[in-house]
Amino acid sequence: MGRSIVVTSGKGGVGKTTLTANLGYGLSLEGKKVVLVDTDIGLRNLDVILGLENRVVYDVVNVAEGTCELQQALVKDKRLGSSLFLLPAAQTRRKEDISNDQLKQIVTALKGAFDYVILDCPAGIEHGFNNAVNSADEAVVVVTPEVSSVRDADRVIGLLESAGVNDISLVVNRIKPEMVSSGEMMSVEDVLDILAVRLLGVIPEDRQVIVSTNKGEPIILNEKSLATSAIKAIVNRLEGREVPIPTFGKRGFWARLSDAITGRRKQ
Repeated sequence: MGRSIVVTSGKGGVGKTTLTANLGYGLSLEGKKVVLVDTDIGLRNLDVILGLENRVVYDVVNVAEGTCELQQALVKDKRLGSSLFLLPAAQTRRKEDISNDQLKQIVTALKGAFDYVILDCPAGIEHGFNNAVNSADEAVVVVTPEVSSVRDADRVIGLLESAGVNDISLVVNRIKPEMVSSGEMMSVEDVLDILAVRLLGVIPEDRQVIVSTNKGEPIILNEKSLATSAIKAIVNRLEGREVPIPTFGKRGFWARLSDAITGRRKQ
């Protein structure tokens, strides 16, 4: 059976869907057979980032309702072919139109045919979140170094643990080393102090990500991008390889402020 991994965040706009697409590409380039499942019913976006929006005929709700077979709904990637597929979300339906058990059955079937089933989780912690989380064996929580994002991620980690997902790792996205150095942004260590989960990777801020997303081309295909090497390192760690993680700066402003308020000093 393959691995089912939910990519989640709690807060929207942290780069979760972009990371999902690029993890799929990275793992496929490593020779793995991967399917990406968009669970954001009503707000489909993963197909656009992959440049597959014109190829979607059926969706995950059609599969759940029996309108089509699972194989019919899978969209083959136009660049990588049979090593990467997308199971799109329904754009004109409600999150309640697919149940927990239905999605879980679909994911179980996909695990029998793929090495990785990566679920792009909707923002928030409502029905769609619960469906995606309860269908996964592992979770990658995406966070940006902002107080609101970290607070939401802390809540999500607690919900994941309550749902029985204990294999949880963290990706810190859009870090700006110069802001960390000047004390204007939380450092990676600051984030880890609060969230206390395994760090899977750190991705620096890179304008090329926006350009690639708008073109429907995953950033991992751009060898000149700062984010590409970081994402490739995350893929290697998912595969069990030991790759050093740059933290882009020491303990930042937030940790020093906390120390000053509480009188705490870390060794």
